[in-house]
Amino acid sequence: MSKRKHEHVNHERWLISYADFITLLFAFFVVLFSTSQSDRKKVQQVEYSIHSAFQTMGVFALASGTPNPQAAGGPSNASIIMGDDLDASPKTMADLTKMKSQLDTLLSTEIAHKTVSVKVGRDGLIISLRAAGFFESGSAKPILTSKHTLLAIGSALAITPYDVRIEGHTDNVPIHNGAYQSNWELSTGRATELTQLFIENNHLVPAHLSAAGYAEYHPIASNATEAGRNRNRRVDIIVIPHVTHHEEMWMEKPKTSSIAVKNGASLAPTNLATPAALSAVVPVAAAPSTPRSIPPPPFSFFQALHATVAKFTKPSPDVPLAEKR
Repeated sequence: MSKRKHEHVNHERWLISYADFITLLFAFFVVLFSTSQSDRKKVQQVEYSIHSAFQTMGVFALASGTPNPQAAGGPSNASIIMGDDLDASPKTMADLTKMKSQLDTLLSTEIAHKTVSVKVGRDGLIISLRAAGFFESGSAKPILTSKHTLLAIGSALAITPYDVRIEGHTDNVPIHNGAYQSNWELSTGRATELTQLFIENNHLVPAHLSAAGYAEYHPIASNATEAGRNRNRRVDIIVIPHVTHHEEMWMEKPKTSSIAVKNGASLAPTNLATPAALSAVVPVAAAPSTPRSIPPPPFSFFQALHATVAKFTKPSPDVPLAEKR
């Protein structure tokens, strides 16, 4: 009678399945991590694109710590801080710094007389023109003695690849004459006049220009004194660290400039939008009608997994009765 053989039972076989599970779980979390990093980069790209687009139109002017004047009780004396650090690449900063040095030399006389100031602010390179040295009171037409200085500034702007925004500002003294009914119209008119002058005389590309009027709602000094009101009456020419390419334009370019003036009375009630949050924007030139192609969204890991599961779990089509045996 043969002895019964006793087989050895391995109680550690579960480790094989456990190791396979841990390996698959590790691979799964690696895929999740790589997907999250890719999404973060895309979010940063979208955030930078949106910020650049709105910064070009001056929408983010009050978002950098500048107090917002109240709708009621008259205009505020809060000042716009133009000396904050500019968020731009080292190459862009080098270009703007070089341009500032050239303008400091070119406009040394005007800077000495304090009719022109040049500085690098949070929006870009800011060339601030005192209205007293370039315009008659209540008028948007530049005086003849200032045309030489304006053409010199235009020649410097003509060689820069960056976009340029021209902003008109006034003090809080109301205006009402035969040409302009409010400070909105006066500030917009001055910005438009300089824009047109640069296009006609210095041949600046209209697609790189924009004009805006802010009336008295973006002061840099107190309107309680005459010296402060003189500083607030100005036109700022801002070289923005942004380049508009032709493929970014989607509107049809008109033959003439179109002007859209927004004011507090006709745009919205004061309880919905404060005048300081508005601007009279003049689109000098629009863009071609060819729309930009929007890339499709990335095919994520979960979409691939769902497609694979659906492929293998898809029910087979019914076989006709005539073919069944």
